[in-house]
Amino acid sequence: MTRIIMNQETNNPKTKLCPVCGTRLNQSATRCLVCGTELDSVAESKKSPEVRAKRLPEITLSLPAALGILALFLILAAAAIFFILRETPPAEGAEITPIAGSATPSPTITITPTVTSTATQAPTWTPLPPIEYTVKSLDSCAGIAASFGVSVQSIILENNLSANCDIFEGQALSIPQPTPTASPQPTATLSDAEKTEIACETINYEVEANDTLSSIADTYDVSMATIREYNGMVNDTVYEGQPLVIPLCLREPTPGPTPTPTQLPPYPGPNLLLPADGASFTSSADTITLQWAAVGELEGNEAYAVTIIDLTSDDDQTIVEYVTDTSFIVPDSLMPTDGKPHIFRWSVYIVRQVGTDDEDENNWETAGNKSDERVFSWFSIAGDTTSDN
Repeated sequence: MTRIIMNQETNNPKTKLCPVCGTRLNQSATRCLVCGTELDSVAESKKSPEVRAKRLPEITLSLPAALGILALFLILAAAAIFFILRETPPAEGAEITPIAGSATPSPTITITPTVTSTATQAPTWTPLPPIEYTVKSLDSCAGIAASFGVSVQSIILENNLSANCDIFEGQALSIPQPTPTASPQPTATLSDAEKTEIACETINYEVEANDTLSSIADTYDVSMATIREYNGMVNDTVYEGQPLVIPLCLREPTPGPTPTPTQLPPYPGPNLLLPADGASFTSSADTITLQWAAVGELEGNEAYAVTIIDLTSDDDQTIVEYVTDTSFIVPDSLMPTDGKPHIFRWSVYIVRQVGTDDEDENNWETAGNKSDERVFSWFSIAGDTTSDN
């Protein structure tokens, strides 16, 4: 038995392949039976010279080399980002959090919210209820207003009275309470130097043409050194238009042919400093300190006599205290306890001790003029339970 092996791959010289679809055709075929391509035109196009375009140079890299170049590029990009972030500081309050597991950590900026403070509302003063008062014999609107430290007009408006403020005995009035004013704090106490400076009489002078410090000093009987020191000058030079303060209280004594013995003063009236005239104190915790300027150096047997009169009390309660200092604290025994404002009048003058009486008490005589008089009001607001204990 003869085995015949047919080789399908054997080239048949009598056949040809269609250049378009690859169909095997007869050698003499001029048209492809499958795709319809004209075989003669294709053959002639093959005979024409082949035109080839220029090709770009090709670079062939192995896989390890390509991975190495990619890794180098990533490293350079990460370094560039690092230096950019390093030179640009984050905003205040920002926090940079690196992302875990990333080859090139990207900064995450978290902005902390700014805390906005809420303005605290200032306390407002609540008006106090009016005080009930029954008109007494010989009372007048002016006297009642002075007693309670208010104006006559406020009493008229509160009670719908006539413009003349006509009232009668037994009439019930509503007295509006005055607006409390802050009492002076202990820090307002003046030093001896400040008291002397306030009490010193001065005048303002503007330097004119051809003026010298010597001529100005001669005009006002104040030494050149005193004017320099009082105005903070470093030398004796003055210029036209320069403002100067001349302390007249530091005048030099007028020279005379023969010195005469200094007579014992009558001292001038002390200059009152604190509290201001008409001040109001509305708490039992207030410390009322009376202050005045010194009139000079007192002798060993001299003192200041402080007189305080309660004008609102039925008997005009009066106290007189003798001190060598230039301040006096009003005792708590004078604080009103009836819930009504009391008006106090005070003044100061110099006294001199002339001996003692049978009860070994000092006898004093007036040695100077009386100061001006000032008044202040003192009462405890309703509901005030503060004590000095």
